[in-house]
Amino acid sequence: MSPTLFLCACMIFFSCFHESVFADPTPVVMWHGMGDTCCSPGSLGAIISVLEREIPGIYVNDVCNQIANDKHLQNGYHAIGFSQGSQFLRAVAQRCPLPPMRNYISIGGQHQGVFGLPRCQGSIKLCNFARMLLNYGAYVHVIQAQYWHDPLDENTYRDKSIFLAEINNEKVLNQTYVENLQKLQNMVMIKFTRDSMVVPPESSWFGFYAPGQAIDVIPLKETELYKNDRLGLLQMEKDGKLHFLETNGDHLQFTEKFFISEVVNKFIK
Repeated sequence: MSPTLFLCACMIFFSCFHESVFADPTPVVMWHGMGDTCCSPGSLGAIISVLEREIPGIYVNDVCNQIANDKHLQNGYHAIGFSQGSQFLRAVAQRCPLPPMRNYISIGGQHQGVFGLPRCQGSIKLCNFARMLLNYGAYVHVIQAQYWHDPLDENTYRDKSIFLAEINNEKVLNQTYVENLQKLQNMVMIKFTRDSMVVPPESSWFGFYAPGQAIDVIPLKETELYKNDRLGLLQMEKDGKLHFLETNGDHLQFTEKFFISEVVNKFIK
């Protein structure tokens, strides 16, 4: 399956649609993560309720054809990705520039992938053994495998990853991806300080394990991705478009107060 077809399949599988009365506010497109649902009152449905309460008349649509054909989005929209939905919406920004995505908010995303068993409660030896087993099934054509990133074997990751390595410009340099990402007004990345699902948590900020080992984590600015500006992130930071936020909690555990003050009021209204 080609990367493009894979993304389209993900859009169909993970998308759900919620519509409210459209007025002047910029519409919002959201994409949830694995195991979540679009409209549960205890999950994404709660976020929709907050947005509709805080911004009366806003139009919320939960995802290149669905967006392109949506009349409410033609003048631009904001995008909010939750967990793995963050990577998929970033792929939309890079691959589907029309209609224009204005502000992109990633909440608990895995932009450099993950390497580890989520919430592993065993010893270090046991968790490392689990990593080894997961490696055997990595890089296959299922959604959850598409953000597995083995720092001990970077060549295999770049060769076998059909999604993450491709949208991170680690296979070949796609200048269109760079140009389209530059069109964002803001790129907001939220990390959870006690995230036990995203391993390492720094992946939410494009950080990851230094190549060749799985202990020391390097921040975005020390990665080749940033230093060689393969996605244009270095230039975006110079332009003041990158925003790194963090909140004290486990994966996707944040308060309504945090969401309103740090996301809605600053980047959605």
